[in-house]
Amino acid sequence: MRSSSGTFPFRDNNGTVWLGFADWGTISRDNLLLCVHGHTRQGRDFIKLAEFIAAKFHTIGFDLAGHGKSGWLADKTDYSFETSMRHIDGLMDYRGISQIDWIGTFTGGILGMMFAARENSPVRRLILNDIGPFVSNAAIEQFISRIGSDVVLKNLESAITYFKDAYSANGIIDEADWSDFITRSINREVDGSYSLHYDPAILDELNTISGDLDLWDVYEKIECPVLVLRGKHSNMLSEGTAARMRQTGPKAQLIEFENCGHAPALTDPDQLAAISDWLSETEVVPEMVEVSIQNDETVKDQNVSEIKVKID
Repeated sequence: MRSSSGTFPFRDNNGTVWLGFADWGTISRDNLLLCVHGHTRQGRDFIKLAEFIAAKFHTIGFDLAGHGKSGWLADKTDYSFETSMRHIDGLMDYRGISQIDWIGTFTGGILGMMFAARENSPVRRLILNDIGPFVSNAAIEQFISRIGSDVVLKNLESAITYFKDAYSANGIIDEADWSDFITRSINREVDGSYSLHYDPAILDELNTISGDLDLWDVYEKIECPVLVLRGKHSNMLSEGTAARMRQTGPKAQLIEFENCGHAPALTDPDQLAAISDWLSETEVVPEMVEVSIQNDETVKDQNVSEIKVKID
């Protein structure tokens, strides 16, 4: 399946950055899945999922600033969860989106929890790929060490070696999937060497996290249905955290995948089927719309399950 892609300008006090996205499937406002990638990844990582659910869902893969087809921030200290949230708000405004289903890996999942916890959140259903509201500082440090901050890829062979080592835990087996994964992760330079697709400064955002990342207060506010995907050997989403996510807040459903850690690549047919089935079987939170009427009563509409009533 061919995707369409585009960019839009986001302007704030720090200037303008162009942000990229890719689309798959028939345009639909009713079944729209927003895919937000991991910390060093990009929106096109979800292409296999987008193709798998294309008959039912319109999928948008968003590139956070400093990743993929999006521009790099001039002020490197501006890479943050807060900046990314403003950029996603900008995407939704640009595309005229009011409600979404959301799947996110690592950073994309953290942002998803933050969005889902908002009052009158646009998130109908949330899928967290190997991330939860608690990540130990040790796991974050291991991630930074594994990815590396000074990566030199002299040729294609060294690029292949780097990615198969740094991302070995994602469970990719098929060589064609590895080829796609690596190809979209690098840029060829004029001297024949390769560079990573992301701004190296994005890793500084993780270095600013002192201690463990604790977002349980955010998670407790989520009201929409939540699905948690966990790689069985993950150190990013511990068994204890995953178990607690099932018991508190939105009381998430948990699916664990064998033969992978952080984070499942979502290229395996069983993984894709699990996501598709959950989306098909899980009811969405009704959209709440406020209207003004003369009498104290609840109004119902065929397109809106329930409407909040404001009495004049």
